[in-house]
Amino acid sequence: MSGNFSFSFSGDDIEDEGGPNSAAPVVSASVPPQASASAFPVPGKPLLPATSHDLHQMLSQLPSKIAYGILDIDLDGSGKIQLPRRELWDVRVQLMAEDEGADAEPGLGNHDVKTGVYEGGFKSWESSVDLVKVLSLSKDFLASTDVTPRVIELGCGTALPSLALFQWSLTLRANKKDPALSIVLADYNPTVLQLVTLPNFILCWALNQRAESPLLEDAFSTEGELDLTPEVLGAFEEFLLAHKITLSFFSGAWSPEFIDLVSSDKNSRIGNESKQRTIILGAETIYSPFALASFTQTILSLMEQEKAHGHAAEALVGAKKLYFGVGGSLDDFVTKARELGANVEEIREETEGVRSNLQDISLGLLHPRGIAWEP
Repeated sequence: MSGNFSFSFSGDDIEDEGGPNSAAPVVSASVPPQASASAFPVPGKPLLPATSHDLHQMLSQLPSKIAYGILDIDLDGSGKIQLPRRELWDVRVQLMAEDEGADAEPGLGNHDVKTGVYEGGFKSWESSVDLVKVLSLSKDFLASTDVTPRVIELGCGTALPSLALFQWSLTLRANKKDPALSIVLADYNPTVLQLVTLPNFILCWALNQRAESPLLEDAFSTEGELDLTPEVLGAFEEFLLAHKITLSFFSGAWSPEFIDLVSSDKNSRIGNESKQRTIILGAETIYSPFALASFTQTILSLMEQEKAHGHAAEALVGAKKLYFGVGGSLDDFVTKARELGANVEEIREETEGVRSNLQDISLGLLHPRGIAWEP
C-alpha cells in the first residue's frame, strides 16, 4: 500500500438515545501530543512505538469538567445497558481552549479512519455494540471466585465492551473480597486514551456510585456534566484500589514490542495468576489487509503467551463481513487465524444494516503453531 487513505464506514458515530446535553464551560488542561506516525506500514512514516501510560499521570491531565451522553444498548430482549460516553463536541471545546485546535486532531474531522495519522478511536463502531451483547450472556464470570479475570481490548477507542464489563463488575463484585480484575486498554492513538477512553471509565464509575456518595452528587450538579475535581479523581483511584481493579493503558502500533510490553506489564498481573482467565476483545480492527495481518498476529501471540503460563485465554472479535474499498474481510481474517493454528467459531451474526459477525477464537490445545511476526 502506498500513501495514505481515508474513508468512512458509515459516516456518523453511533447515536445516543438520550437527550442533548448543555454546553460545558471552557476548560484547560494539558493533552499528550498528537501522534504523527502510522499504525501500519506507510512509506516515509515510522510506526508509533508501543508505550505504556501511567493512570495517575493521565488523571492529572484531565480537564476540570466533561460533558457526556448516554448510549442505550438493547441486549437482544434480555434487558439493556446504559453506557456513558464523553461528547465529541466537548473534546473539541477542550482542544480549542488549549490552543490545540480541533482541526489539529484528525480524529475529530470528517474521516472515520486516516491511515498514517488516526485509526478511528474517537467513534463507537457497530461491532463494539455486538460485543457488548455477546459479553452480556457470560458476564457472571466476573463474579467467579475461582478465576482472576483479565480483559485486554485492542483498538479500544471509546471501549464500549470493556466499559460494559466494568459496569457489570461494579454490581457483581460488590464484595471487596472478590478476586482482582484487570482491564487492559490499548489504542493506537494516545490522545484517544486520554480524551475519551479514561473519561468514559470515570463517568461509568461516577454514575454507578453517585447515589452513595454526596461528593459525586455534587459533581453532577449540572445535568449532562461531571466535575473532575481533585477529590473526585482521588475517590476514583481509591475505589479501584479498594476493589482490586486495575486499569492499564497502552498506545502504539501492534508489533512484537507491543506484545512484549503488554505481556510483561506487572500492573495488570494481579490476583492469583495460577487461576487467571484472559479475554482479548477487538471490534472493527481488520478493516484493511495491514490491520488484519498485524491484529491477527497480535491476538494469537498474546494468547500463546498466556497459555504458555498455564492461563486460560480466548479472543472475541467483531467485524463486518467486508470493508468495501479498503480490502479487509472477515473471511480473510478467519483464514489467517486458522493458518496460525487457531480454532475459530462464529457465535453471532448481525443481519440488520451492515452485515457483521462475531468470532470466538482459541488456540488448539495439542500442538498450536508458533507465531512468526510478519513485518
